[in-house]
Amino acid sequence: MTEFLLSVHVLVAIVTVGSITVAASMFPRVALRACGGGEREDGAPAGGTGTAVVLHRVCAGYAVAGVVVPVFGVATGAQLGVLTDAWLIVSMVLTTLAAALLGLAVLPGQRRLLALAEGAASATEARPVASRLAMLTGVFNLLWAVVVVLMIVRPGSTTGV
Repeated sequence: MTEFLLSVHVLVAIVTVGSITVAASMFPRVALRACGGGEREDGAPAGGTGTAVVLHRVCAGYAVAGVVVPVFGVATGAQLGVLTDAWLIVSMVLTTLAAALLGLAVLPGQRRLLALAEGAASATEARPVASRLAMLTGVFNLLWAVVVVLMIVRPGSTTGV
């Protein structure tokens, strides 16, 4: 049973959190371009908000699906008897912080930047919002990177490095 719980935990984490980190990292630049703040990779003028909308939907949709990650993580931890280990407690705190950052800052920031792009705001108006959003997304990604390291190394465990 432990193998099943751990497999679901890891697979869902890869699919959901991986998708969110990539889409959220791409979003500020794409949305800023939609505000006229740059050119596409092929040198053509920036287009509409279609890609930014899709990236936001990926982030929001996978955020909901990502609830499965801690559910199966706690179930796996209970099965292994490690729920009181410091590395797991720190991982759960960081996961909670990452989820709060995503739900309370990143997703609302994406909606704010989309509204600016759809309202034909200039790149000058949108740039501070995009910069803040990029920074928040970087913090979100960093929190997940630390959680991944903790899950692999598991300080104090007999299988940790």
